[in-house]
Amino acid sequence: MSKDITKEIPSGSWDSHMHVVDPGLYPLSSSAQYTPSPHTISQAMAFESSVGISNIVLVQPSIYGNDNSCMLDALKELGPDRARAVVTFDPEEIDEKTLQEWHTIGVRGVRLNFVSVGKKVEKEELFAAMRAYANLIRPFDWVLQLYIHMADIPILAEIVPDLGVKVCIDHFGQPTLPAPGSDDPFAISGDPYQLKGFSSLISLLKQGNTYVKLSAPYRLSKQPDQVDLEPLGRELVKVAGMTRLVFSTDWPHTRFEGLDIRPYMAKAIEWCDGDKILVDRLFRSNAEDLWGVKR
Repeated sequence: MSKDITKEIPSGSWDSHMHVVDPGLYPLSSSAQYTPSPHTISQAMAFESSVGISNIVLVQPSIYGNDNSCMLDALKELGPDRARAVVTFDPEEIDEKTLQEWHTIGVRGVRLNFVSVGKKVEKEELFAAMRAYANLIRPFDWVLQLYIHMADIPILAEIVPDLGVKVCIDHFGQPTLPAPGSDDPFAISGDPYQLKGFSSLISLLKQGNTYVKLSAPYRLSKQPDQVDLEPLGRELVKVAGMTRLVFSTDWPHTRFEGLDIRPYMAKAIEWCDGDKILVDRLFRSNAEDLWGVKR
């Protein structure tokens, strides 16, 4: 039985990355790479309550493309006091009126997803896209959220400081972890700075306008109990836990349905080494800063 960690989670905590899907009521994109079971907002909030979290950030999943209807309806149901959302859209087709309407109901970010759709990152294309999105969201103080491989993060250092918006990188920065027992430098040493792109991620965090989500460890790890993520988690918490890290469950753990996230939540708390202020920053305060939540 998993440890009951609900009493260790700070009151008013935020889950900064989760999804709702309902293929029966909201048709998937024609390019969707899988068809999930329904996971509704009522199911989502029941789950969040079971792990001691009361506030959520809904993130548009790739299977819906630019049709945000399912997520926005869920956001309206909860209201902006308890929820935020991260949409996707085509910057050439969006208008300011729509952005303002979305902002009013609680949208606070736009997501660029290069991983789920298997898209190779080309530098000039990435820079053009980031500038286009940043120009649109800057007046609303939204977040530019990136799902990108850690190996591609070094090129971000050339543009992120000049965008004038907050940037948030998904899932530990999406490292590619080596198989146990390989001759990879990280597998041998356990030093996260041996991973391609990790140093650049840390540099961005230290500059102050980049956040990282501690989320979806099960999508990254190559070892039981995700022990290979321990060095990354601890270093990220050490460097940026008080300011630029946000905890996320990645519920409903699509393609890993039924997974118990509570052991990982306990591990994230453990990485804070008994510092209750740090735990509060990781689970609540940093998210409030990132998503524009008034205290």
